[in-house]
Amino acid sequence: MRLMSLTLALAIGALGACSDSTDPADQARIRVVHASPDAPNVDVLIDGAQVVTNAAFTESSNYLTVDAGSRVLRVEAVGSNTAAITTTLNAVGATDYTVIAANRLASIEPLVLTDDNTAPTAGNIKLRVVHGAPGAPNVDVYITAPTADLATATANFSNVAFRGFSPYVSVPAGAYRVRVTTAGTRTVVIDSGTLTLTTGQIRTAIARDITGGGAPFGLILLSDLN
Repeated sequence: MRLMSLTLALAIGALGACSDSTDPADQARIRVVHASPDAPNVDVLIDGAQVVTNAAFTESSNYLTVDAGSRVLRVEAVGSNTAAITTTLNAVGATDYTVIAANRLASIEPLVLTDDNTAPTAGNIKLRVVHGAPGAPNVDVYITAPTADLATATANFSNVAFRGFSPYVSVPAGAYRVRVTTAGTRTVVIDSGTLTLTTGQIRTAIARDITGGGAPFGLILLSDLN
């Protein structure tokens, strides 16, 4: 189904960083995204300290600074002490990570991505696409000019399965349109509409289910840089 607007991720407040070091080389950054369509609001803890509170589906945290090393990330329903997700991340210094709470609640799991927030070359932007919609089949992804005819376009990424993700694509700053189709067809299941991206910006677009699960599908758009 064609979507007429883009769903933006809402930044939620971090309750505090988890780093004792002041040297960036000894620090990493972790961002958490709630992309489980039928899961309740959640709290997030890193090494036992609550860093995000009451995050709803499609919401994301800011980057949270942590000490490099083995970090235990725990996601639990608000008001409970029962973990929906517990994962250990070996955080490398001077590295950024996105941890997505993915899949439906019965099968909820972490999807850990390493982010490349090095600035694009002059005049460019960078864009990454993630298949985070458990109710959607394998997909093709088209990144085009807003008015481009999809019938004559070539997919940037083909046959992407759930939990699959692209590398960052570097393209000139300007107006773009991201369309996601059922793999091997021109049947659009997600349409971002026009996205105007300015020099130096880095974005991650996550395909998602509707609240509760299934179609119509949409996007969570994250601002990685600028």
